[in-house]
Amino acid sequence: MSSAIAIRRTMLRHKSLLAGTSIITAFIFISIYAVVGIPYSEAVRMWNTLDYWEDNPKLAFPSWLNAFLSKKLPETVILSSTDGGVKVRQLLPFGGGVYIRVEISFNYEYDDFPSEVVLRLYASNLRTALVSLTWIKPDGGEFIVYEETISSEYRYYSISADRRFQTQYIKYVTEKLGESPSYDISPEIALFANEGRSILSPDTKEVLKGRYRAVLIFRSSNSEADVDVKLSIYGKVFGLVGTDHKRRDLWLAVIWGTPIALAFGVIASVVTVFLEMIVAALSAWYGGLVDHLIQRINDVMLVLPFLPILLMISYFYRLTIWTLLIVVVVLSIFGSGIKVYRAMFLQIKEMPYIEAARAYGASNSRIVFRYMIPKVLPTSIPNIVLSVPSYVFLEAVLALLGVGDPAAITWGKVLEEAFTGGAVYRGYYHWILAPSLCLVVMALGFALIGFTLDKIFNPKLREV
Repeated sequence: MSSAIAIRRTMLRHKSLLAGTSIITAFIFISIYAVVGIPYSEAVRMWNTLDYWEDNPKLAFPSWLNAFLSKKLPETVILSSTDGGVKVRQLLPFGGGVYIRVEISFNYEYDDFPSEVVLRLYASNLRTALVSLTWIKPDGGEFIVYEETISSEYRYYSISADRRFQTQYIKYVTEKLGESPSYDISPEIALFANEGRSILSPDTKEVLKGRYRAVLIFRSSNSEADVDVKLSIYGKVFGLVGTDHKRRDLWLAVIWGTPIALAFGVIASVVTVFLEMIVAALSAWYGGLVDHLIQRINDVMLVLPFLPILLMISYFYRLTIWTLLIVVVVLSIFGSGIKVYRAMFLQIKEMPYIEAARAYGASNSRIVFRYMIPKVLPTSIPNIVLSVPSYVFLEAVLALLGVGDPAAITWGKVLEEAFTGGAVYRGYYHWILAPSLCLVVMALGFALIGFTLDKIFNPKLREV
Protein backbone atom coordinates (compact mmCIF):
# COMPACT_ATOMS: atom_id res chain seq x y z
CA MET A 1 0.00 0.00 0.00
CA SER A 2 2.83 2.39 0.92
CA SER A 3 4.53 1.84 -2.44
CA ALA A 4 1.26 2.59 -4.27
CA ILE A 5 0.86 5.82 -2.30
CA ALA A 6 4.45 6.75 -3.06
CA ILE A 7 3.93 6.16 -6.79
CA ARG A 8 0.73 8.22 -6.74
CA ARG A 9 2.49 11.08 -4.98
CA THR A 10 5.34 10.86 -7.46
CA MET A 11 2.90 11.02 -10.35
CA LEU A 12 1.10 14.03 -8.91
CA ARG A 13 4.40 15.92 -8.69
CA HIS A 14 4.66 15.96 -12.47
CA LYS A 15 2.54 18.73 -14.00
CA SER A 16 3.04 17.22 -17.45
CA LEU A 17 1.22 14.09 -16.30
CA LEU A 18 -1.69 16.15 -14.97
CA ALA A 19 -1.87 18.13 -18.22
CA GLY A 20 -1.77 15.00 -20.37
CA THR A 21 -4.35 13.24 -18.19
CA SER A 22 -6.65 16.27 -18.44
CA ILE A 23 -6.40 16.27 -22.23
CA ILE A 24 -7.11 12.56 -22.60
CA THR A 25 -9.93 12.77 -20.02
CA ALA A 26 -11.56 15.49 -22.12
CA PHE A 27 -11.34 13.27 -25.19
CA ILE A 28 -12.84 10.37 -23.20
CA PHE A 29 -15.82 12.52 -22.16
CA ILE A 30 -16.31 13.58 -25.78
CA SER A 31 -16.24 9.91 -26.78
CA ILE A 32 -18.84 9.02 -24.16
CA TYR A 33 -21.03 11.89 -25.35
CA ALA A 34 -20.74 10.68 -28.95
CA VAL A 35 -21.50 7.04 -28.16
CA VAL A 36 -24.41 7.82 -25.83
CA GLY A 37 -25.86 10.79 -27.73
CA ILE A 38 -25.57 9.55 -31.32
CA PRO A 39 -25.32 5.80 -31.98
CA TYR A 40 -22.63 4.95 -34.51
CA SER A 41 -25.03 3.51 -37.07
CA GLU A 42 -27.15 6.66 -36.86
CA ALA A 43 -24.08 8.88 -37.13
CA VAL A 44 -22.87 7.02 -40.25
CA ARG A 45 -26.33 7.28 -41.80
CA MET A 46 -26.47 11.01 -41.08
CA TRP A 47 -22.95 11.64 -42.36
CA ASN A 48 -23.53 9.83 -45.65
CA THR A 49 -27.07 11.13 -46.30
CA LEU A 50 -26.73 14.47 -48.05
CA ASP A 51 -30.45 15.33 -47.78
CA TYR A 52 -30.06 15.41 -44.00
CA TRP A 53 -27.86 18.51 -44.29
CA GLU A 54 -29.84 20.47 -46.87
CA ASP A 55 -30.54 23.33 -44.44
CA ASN A 56 -26.84 23.93 -43.76
CA PRO A 57 -24.64 26.26 -45.81
CA LYS A 58 -21.72 24.94 -47.83
CA LEU A 59 -18.20 25.57 -46.54
CA ALA A 60 -19.38 27.81 -43.72
CA PHE A 61 -16.93 29.12 -41.14
CA PRO A 62 -17.54 28.57 -37.39
CA SER A 63 -20.16 30.89 -35.90
CA TRP A 64 -17.84 32.13 -33.13
CA LEU A 65 -15.75 33.81 -35.82
CA ASN A 66 -18.24 36.70 -35.78
CA ALA A 67 -17.05 37.62 -32.28
CA PHE A 68 -13.66 38.58 -33.71
CA LEU A 69 -14.79 40.31 -36.93
CA SER A 70 -15.91 43.88 -37.35
CA LYS A 71 -17.99 42.79 -40.34
CA LYS A 72 -20.76 40.47 -39.20
CA LEU A 73 -21.04 37.42 -41.46
CA PRO A 74 -24.56 36.15 -42.18
CA GLU A 75 -26.13 33.11 -40.60
CA THR A 76 -28.51 30.82 -42.46
CA VAL A 77 -32.17 31.80 -42.68
CA ILE A 78 -34.70 29.08 -43.53
CA LEU A 79 -38.21 30.28 -44.42
CA SER A 80 -41.26 28.35 -45.53
CA SER A 81 -44.95 28.75 -46.27
CA THR A 82 -45.76 26.47 -43.34
CA ASP A 83 -43.59 28.34 -40.84
CA GLY A 84 -44.14 32.09 -40.83
CA GLY A 85 -45.22 32.51 -44.44
CA VAL A 86 -48.59 33.93 -45.53
CA LYS A 87 -50.40 31.63 -47.94
CA VAL A 88 -53.60 32.57 -49.78
CA ARG A 89 -55.36 29.95 -51.88
CA GLN A 90 -58.21 30.85 -54.27
CA LEU A 91 -60.21 28.72 -56.66
CA LEU A 92 -60.64 30.31 -60.07
CA PRO A 93 -64.26 30.54 -61.34
CA PHE A 94 -65.84 28.11 -63.80
CA GLY A 95 -63.39 25.32 -63.00
CA GLY A 96 -60.47 27.45 -64.12
CA GLY A 97 -58.09 25.94 -61.60
CA VAL A 98 -56.41 27.39 -58.53
CA TYR A 99 -54.44 30.53 -57.70
CA ILE A 100 -52.03 30.42 -54.75
CA ARG A 101 -50.05 33.36 -53.42
CA VAL A 102 -47.32 32.76 -50.86
CA GLU A 103 -45.54 35.69 -49.24
CA ILE A 104 -42.47 35.23 -47.07
CA SER A 105 -40.88 38.18 -45.26
CA PHE A 106 -37.77 38.42 -43.13
CA ASN A 107 -35.27 40.91 -41.72
CA TYR A 108 -31.70 40.90 -42.99
CA GLU A 109 -29.28 42.83 -40.76
CA TYR A 110 -25.93 41.29 -41.65
CA ASP A 111 -22.90 43.13 -43.06
CA ASP A 112 -22.13 40.61 -45.80
CA PHE A 113 -24.02 38.87 -48.55
CA PRO A 114 -25.30 35.30 -48.21
CA SER A 115 -23.34 32.45 -49.79
CA GLU A 116 -26.30 30.94 -51.67
CA VAL A 117 -30.06 31.35 -52.12
CA VAL A 118 -32.21 28.32 -52.97
CA LEU A 119 -35.95 27.93 -53.58
CA ARG A 120 -37.67 24.57 -53.12
CA LEU A 121 -41.24 23.88 -54.25
CA TYR A 122 -43.31 20.97 -52.93
CA ALA A 123 -46.45 20.59 -55.08
CA SER A 124 -49.26 18.06 -54.87
CA ASN A 125 -51.98 16.94 -57.32
CA LEU A 126 -50.02 18.67 -60.02
CA ARG A 127 -50.33 18.43 -63.79
CA THR A 128 -48.72 21.64 -64.89
CA ALA A 129 -48.46 25.00 -63.17
CA LEU A 130 -47.09 28.45 -63.87
CA VAL A 131 -44.83 29.66 -61.09
CA SER A 132 -43.25 33.09 -60.62
CA LEU A 133 -41.14 34.52 -57.80
CA THR A 134 -41.01 38.26 -57.17
CA TRP A 135 -38.31 39.73 -54.90
CA ILE A 136 -39.09 42.96 -53.04
CA LYS A 137 -36.30 44.89 -51.32
CA PRO A 138 -36.61 47.15 -48.24
CA ASP A 139 -36.38 50.28 -50.41
CA GLY A 140 -39.39 49.16 -52.46
CA GLY A 141 -37.46 47.92 -55.50
CA GLU A 142 -38.83 44.71 -56.94
CA PHE A 143 -38.13 42.38 -59.84
CA ILE A 144 -39.15 38.94 -61.04
CA VAL A 145 -36.46 36.40 -60.19
CA TYR A 146 -38.03 33.21 -61.47
CA GLU A 147 -40.84 32.39 -63.87
CA GLU A 148 -41.38 28.94 -65.27
CA THR A 149 -43.93 26.23 -66.03
CA ILE A 150 -43.39 23.17 -63.86
CA SER A 151 -44.80 19.67 -64.09
CA SER A 152 -43.00 17.83 -61.26
CA GLU A 153 -44.11 17.78 -57.65
CA TYR A 154 -40.66 18.75 -56.42
CA ARG A 155 -38.68 21.62 -57.88
CA TYR A 156 -35.21 22.64 -56.74
CA TYR A 157 -34.21 26.05 -57.98
CA SER A 158 -30.85 27.57 -57.06
CA ILE A 159 -31.18 31.31 -57.60
CA SER A 160 -27.42 31.63 -57.09
CA ALA A 161 -26.79 29.37 -60.09
CA ASP A 162 -29.30 31.07 -62.42
CA ARG A 163 -27.15 32.76 -65.08
CA ARG A 164 -30.21 33.96 -66.95
CA PHE A 165 -31.35 35.98 -63.95
CA GLN A 166 -27.79 37.23 -63.44
CA THR A 167 -27.62 38.49 -67.03
CA GLN A 168 -31.01 40.17 -66.75
CA TYR A 169 -30.07 41.86 -63.48
CA ILE A 170 -26.79 43.23 -64.84
CA LYS A 171 -28.75 44.66 -67.79
CA TYR A 172 -31.29 46.13 -65.36
CA VAL A 173 -28.56 47.81 -63.27
CA THR A 174 -26.85 49.16 -66.38
CA GLU A 175 -30.09 50.76 -67.60
CA LYS A 176 -30.91 52.14 -64.16
CA LEU A 177 -27.52 53.72 -63.42
CA GLY A 178 -26.40 54.42 -66.98
CA GLU A 179 -23.13 52.55 -66.44
CA SER A 180 -22.13 48.90 -66.60
CA PRO A 181 -20.76 47.25 -63.44
CA SER A 182 -17.06 46.37 -63.48
CA TYR A 183 -17.72 42.76 -62.42
CA ASP A 184 -20.29 40.03 -62.84
CA ILE A 185 -22.87 40.66 -60.13
CA SER A 186 -23.72 37.28 -58.62
CA PRO A 187 -27.42 36.53 -57.93
CA GLU A 188 -27.02 36.62 -54.14
CA ILE A 189 -25.47 40.09 -54.41
CA ALA A 190 -28.26 41.15 -56.75
CA LEU A 191 -30.90 40.09 -54.23
CA PHE A 192 -29.40 41.92 -51.25
CA ALA A 193 -27.36 44.84 -52.64
CA ASN A 194 -28.05 48.54 -52.39
CA GLU A 195 -28.74 49.53 -55.99
CA GLY A 196 -26.94 52.84 -55.81
CA ARG A 197 -23.68 53.53 -57.61
CA SER A 198 -21.82 51.51 -55.00
CA ILE A 199 -23.01 48.33 -56.69
CA LEU A 200 -20.93 49.10 -59.79
CA SER A 201 -17.67 48.06 -58.11
CA PRO A 202 -16.91 44.90 -56.10
CA ASP A 203 -14.97 47.00 -53.58
CA THR A 204 -17.83 49.39 -52.81
CA LYS A 205 -20.91 47.13 -53.00
CA GLU A 206 -23.09 47.39 -49.92
CA VAL A 207 -25.71 45.21 -48.27
CA LEU A 208 -29.14 46.79 -48.11
CA LYS A 209 -30.37 46.01 -44.62
CA GLY A 210 -34.05 45.85 -43.71
CA ARG A 211 -37.14 43.77 -44.32
CA TYR A 212 -37.29 41.70 -47.49
CA ARG A 213 -40.29 40.02 -49.08
CA ALA A 214 -40.45 37.08 -51.47
CA VAL A 215 -43.81 36.58 -53.24
CA LEU A 216 -44.49 33.35 -55.10
CA ILE A 217 -47.47 33.04 -57.45
CA PHE A 218 -48.69 29.57 -58.34
CA ARG A 219 -51.35 28.98 -61.01
CA SER A 220 -52.61 25.54 -61.97
CA SER A 221 -55.52 24.32 -64.09
CA ASN A 222 -56.16 21.60 -61.50
CA SER A 223 -58.30 23.02 -58.71
CA GLU A 224 -56.99 20.37 -56.28
CA ALA A 225 -53.37 21.36 -56.78
CA ASP A 226 -51.43 22.81 -53.88
CA VAL A 227 -47.89 24.01 -53.22
CA ASP A 228 -45.60 24.70 -50.28
CA VAL A 229 -42.50 26.84 -50.48
CA LYS A 230 -39.15 26.66 -48.74
CA LEU A 231 -36.69 29.51 -49.19
CA SER A 232 -33.14 28.87 -47.96
CA ILE A 233 -30.85 31.87 -47.57
CA TYR A 234 -27.55 30.25 -46.70
CA GLY A 235 -25.11 32.17 -44.55
CA LYS A 236 -21.34 32.03 -44.22
CA VAL A 237 -21.03 30.85 -40.61
CA PHE A 238 -22.46 27.76 -38.90
CA GLY A 239 -21.95 25.81 -35.70
CA LEU A 240 -18.80 25.33 -33.64
CA VAL A 241 -16.45 24.13 -36.38
CA GLY A 242 -18.28 25.01 -39.61
CA THR A 243 -19.37 22.81 -42.52
CA ASP A 244 -17.77 21.05 -45.48
CA HIS A 245 -18.50 21.08 -49.21
CA LYS A 246 -21.47 18.72 -48.72
CA ARG A 247 -23.10 20.98 -46.08
CA ARG A 248 -22.24 18.45 -43.35
CA ASP A 249 -21.65 19.76 -39.85
CA LEU A 250 -17.99 19.09 -39.08
CA TRP A 251 -18.84 18.92 -35.38
CA LEU A 252 -20.25 15.42 -35.98
CA ALA A 253 -16.92 14.34 -37.49
CA VAL A 254 -15.03 15.86 -34.55
CA ILE A 255 -17.02 14.14 -31.82
CA TRP A 256 -17.33 10.76 -33.56
CA GLY A 257 -13.76 10.86 -34.81
CA THR A 258 -12.70 10.98 -31.15
CA PRO A 259 -13.86 7.51 -30.00
CA ILE A 260 -12.71 5.97 -33.30
CA ALA A 261 -9.24 7.51 -32.94
CA LEU A 262 -8.99 6.51 -29.27
CA ALA A 263 -10.21 2.97 -29.90
CA PHE A 264 -7.96 2.48 -32.92
CA GLY A 265 -4.86 3.88 -31.23
CA VAL A 266 -5.29 2.25 -27.81
CA ILE A 267 -6.31 -1.18 -29.10
CA ALA A 268 -3.54 -1.28 -31.70
CA SER A 269 -0.92 -0.15 -29.17
CA VAL A 270 -1.96 -2.47 -26.32
CA VAL A 271 -2.43 -5.56 -28.49
CA THR A 272 0.79 -4.99 -30.43
CA VAL A 273 2.94 -4.51 -27.31
CA PHE A 274 1.46 -7.55 -25.57
CA LEU A 275 1.93 -9.75 -28.62
CA GLU A 276 5.51 -8.48 -28.97
CA MET A 277 6.18 -9.44 -25.36
CA ILE A 278 4.65 -12.88 -25.80
CA VAL A 279 6.63 -13.64 -28.97
CA ALA A 280 9.85 -12.28 -27.42
CA ALA A 281 9.31 -14.29 -24.22
CA LEU A 282 8.73 -17.52 -26.17
CA SER A 283 11.83 -16.83 -28.24
CA ALA A 284 13.99 -16.22 -25.16
CA TRP A 285 12.59 -19.08 -23.10
CA TYR A 286 12.62 -21.90 -25.63
CA GLY A 287 15.76 -20.80 -27.50
CA GLY A 288 17.19 -23.11 -30.15
CA LEU A 289 15.10 -23.64 -33.27
CA VAL A 290 12.16 -21.61 -31.94
CA ASP A 291 14.39 -18.63 -31.20
CA HIS A 292 16.16 -18.94 -34.56
CA LEU A 293 12.88 -19.11 -36.50
CA ILE A 294 11.32 -16.14 -34.68
CA GLN A 295 14.44 -14.01 -35.12
CA ARG A 296 14.71 -14.77 -38.85
CA ILE A 297 11.04 -13.88 -39.37
CA ASN A 298 11.63 -10.71 -37.37
CA ASP A 299 14.68 -9.82 -39.49
CA VAL A 300 12.63 -10.22 -42.68
CA MET A 301 9.82 -8.04 -41.32
CA LEU A 302 12.33 -5.37 -40.30
CA VAL A 303 13.52 -5.17 -43.90
CA LEU A 304 10.08 -5.07 -45.49
CA PRO A 305 8.53 -1.56 -45.69
CA PHE A 306 5.52 -1.34 -43.42
CA LEU A 307 3.48 1.43 -45.05
CA PRO A 308 3.75 0.24 -48.69
CA ILE A 309 2.62 -3.25 -47.68
CA LEU A 310 -0.31 -1.82 -45.76
CA LEU A 311 -1.23 0.38 -48.72
CA MET A 312 -1.06 -2.57 -51.10
CA ILE A 313 -3.37 -4.65 -48.90
CA SER A 314 -5.78 -1.72 -48.56
CA TYR A 315 -5.86 -1.19 -52.33
CA PHE A 316 -6.53 -4.86 -53.09
CA TYR A 317 -9.13 -5.42 -50.37
CA ARG A 318 -11.91 -3.15 -49.17
CA LEU A 319 -11.10 -2.74 -45.48
CA THR A 320 -13.36 -1.42 -42.79
CA ILE A 321 -11.84 0.52 -39.93
CA TRP A 322 -11.73 -2.61 -37.76
CA THR A 323 -10.31 -5.00 -40.36
CA LEU A 324 -7.72 -2.32 -41.01
CA LEU A 325 -6.93 -2.39 -37.30
CA ILE A 326 -6.35 -6.17 -37.45
CA VAL A 327 -4.02 -5.81 -40.44
CA VAL A 328 -2.06 -3.05 -38.70
CA VAL A 329 -1.63 -5.18 -35.56
CA VAL A 330 -0.49 -8.23 -37.54
CA LEU A 331 2.09 -6.20 -39.46
CA SER A 332 3.29 -4.43 -36.30
CA ILE A 333 3.99 -7.50 -34.16
CA PHE A 334 7.42 -8.18 -35.62
CA GLY A 335 9.91 -5.35 -35.36
CA SER A 336 12.53 -3.78 -33.16
CA GLY A 337 10.33 -4.25 -30.10
CA ILE A 338 10.81 -8.01 -30.16
CA LYS A 339 14.59 -7.63 -30.03
CA VAL A 340 14.36 -5.24 -27.08
CA TYR A 341 12.00 -7.47 -25.11
CA ARG A 342 14.03 -10.58 -26.01
CA ALA A 343 17.14 -9.02 -24.50
CA MET A 344 15.21 -8.30 -21.31
CA PHE A 345 13.75 -11.81 -21.13
CA LEU A 346 17.18 -13.41 -21.64
CA GLN A 347 18.30 -11.68 -18.44
CA ILE A 348 15.12 -12.59 -16.56
CA LYS A 349 15.47 -16.21 -17.68
CA GLU A 350 18.66 -16.54 -15.61
CA MET A 351 17.22 -15.03 -12.43
CA PRO A 352 17.03 -17.18 -9.26
CA TYR A 353 13.24 -17.04 -8.95
CA ILE A 354 12.94 -18.58 -12.42
CA GLU A 355 15.27 -21.39 -11.32
CA ALA A 356 13.10 -21.87 -8.24
CA ALA A 357 9.99 -22.09 -10.40
CA ARG A 358 11.67 -24.75 -12.52
CA ALA A 359 12.65 -26.65 -9.39
CA TYR A 360 9.12 -26.97 -8.07
CA GLY A 361 7.88 -28.12 -11.49
CA ALA A 362 6.21 -25.04 -12.98
CA SER A 363 5.21 -25.55 -16.60
CA ASN A 364 6.74 -23.58 -19.45
CA SER A 365 3.54 -21.61 -20.07
CA ARG A 366 3.28 -20.74 -16.37
CA ILE A 367 6.85 -19.48 -16.25
CA VAL A 368 6.40 -17.40 -19.41
CA PHE A 369 3.01 -15.86 -18.58
CA ARG A 370 3.15 -15.72 -14.77
CA TYR A 371 6.78 -14.98 -14.02
CA MET A 372 8.53 -13.51 -17.05
CA ILE A 373 6.02 -11.25 -18.77
CA PRO A 374 4.73 -9.57 -15.56
CA LYS A 375 8.36 -8.70 -14.74
CA VAL A 376 8.73 -6.42 -17.79
CA LEU A 377 5.13 -5.21 -17.86
CA PRO A 378 5.76 -1.97 -15.87
CA THR A 379 8.51 -0.91 -18.28
CA SER A 380 6.20 -1.51 -21.25
CA ILE A 381 3.45 0.83 -20.02
CA PRO A 382 5.21 4.01 -21.21
CA ASN A 383 5.82 2.35 -24.58
CA ILE A 384 2.13 1.52 -24.87
CA VAL A 385 1.11 5.08 -24.08
CA LEU A 386 3.71 6.66 -26.38
CA SER A 387 2.80 4.44 -29.34
CA VAL A 388 -0.92 5.33 -29.25
CA PRO A 389 -0.43 8.59 -31.23
CA SER A 390 1.54 6.70 -33.88
CA TYR A 391 -1.43 4.47 -34.65
CA VAL A 392 -3.85 7.39 -34.52
CA PHE A 393 -1.75 9.26 -37.07
CA LEU A 394 -1.36 6.06 -39.12
CA GLU A 395 -5.14 5.77 -39.52
CA ALA A 396 -5.31 9.44 -40.50
CA VAL A 397 -2.50 9.02 -43.05
CA LEU A 398 -4.20 5.98 -44.61
CA ALA A 399 -7.46 7.92 -44.90
CA LEU A 400 -5.58 10.89 -46.35
CA LEU A 401 -4.11 8.55 -48.97
CA GLY A 402 -7.60 7.34 -49.86
CA VAL A 403 -7.31 3.78 -48.51
CA GLY A 404 -9.21 4.15 -45.25
CA ASP A 405 -12.76 3.07 -44.50
CA PRO A 406 -14.95 5.20 -46.82
CA ALA A 407 -17.97 4.90 -44.52
CA ALA A 408 -16.21 5.69 -41.25
CA ILE A 409 -16.37 9.15 -39.70
CA THR A 410 -12.73 9.82 -38.90
CA TRP A 411 -10.51 12.87 -38.70
CA GLY A 412 -8.34 11.46 -41.45
CA LYS A 413 -11.34 11.10 -43.77
CA VAL A 414 -12.26 14.74 -43.19
CA LEU A 415 -8.70 15.80 -44.02
CA GLU A 416 -8.73 13.68 -47.17
CA GLU A 417 -11.94 15.34 -48.38
CA ALA A 418 -10.56 18.76 -47.47
CA PHE A 419 -7.42 18.04 -49.49
CA THR A 420 -9.34 16.89 -52.56
CA GLY A 421 -11.74 19.84 -52.15
CA GLY A 422 -8.89 22.35 -52.26
CA ALA A 423 -9.53 23.71 -48.77
CA VAL A 424 -6.08 25.25 -48.44
CA TYR A 425 -5.85 27.33 -51.59
CA ARG A 426 -9.56 28.24 -51.43
CA GLY A 427 -9.16 29.64 -47.91
CA TYR A 428 -11.43 27.22 -46.01
CA TYR A 429 -8.94 26.66 -43.20
CA HIS A 430 -11.60 25.63 -40.69
CA TRP A 431 -12.14 22.45 -42.73
CA ILE A 432 -8.56 21.42 -41.97
CA LEU A 433 -8.06 23.08 -38.60
CA ALA A 434 -10.63 21.12 -36.57
CA PRO A 435 -9.45 17.54 -37.32
CA SER A 436 -5.76 18.56 -37.43
CA LEU A 437 -6.01 20.25 -34.04
CA CYS A 438 -7.71 17.17 -32.58
CA LEU A 439 -4.91 14.93 -33.87
CA VAL A 440 -2.17 17.19 -32.49
CA VAL A 441 -3.82 17.70 -29.10
CA MET A 442 -4.50 13.96 -28.66
CA ALA A 443 -0.89 13.15 -29.57
CA LEU A 444 0.31 15.80 -27.12
CA GLY A 445 -1.82 14.34 -24.32
CA PHE A 446 -0.46 10.81 -24.77
CA ALA A 447 3.10 12.12 -25.19
CA LEU A 448 2.93 14.04 -21.88
CA ILE A 449 1.61 10.96 -20.08
CA GLY A 450 4.08 8.60 -21.74
CA PHE A 451 7.21 10.66 -21.08
CA THR A 452 6.21 11.17 -17.44
CA LEU A 453 5.53 7.46 -16.91
CA ASP A 454 8.89 6.72 -18.49
CA LYS A 455 10.57 8.89 -15.87
CA ILE A 456 8.61 7.17 -13.08
CA PHE A 457 9.09 3.54 -14.15
CA ASN A 458 12.59 3.86 -15.58
CA PRO A 459 15.04 4.74 -12.76
CA LYS A 460 17.66 5.97 -15.25
CA LEU A 461 15.32 8.80 -16.34
CA ARG A 462 14.13 9.88 -12.90
CA GLU A 463 14.76 13.49 -11.99
CA VAL A 464 16.97 14.14 -9.02
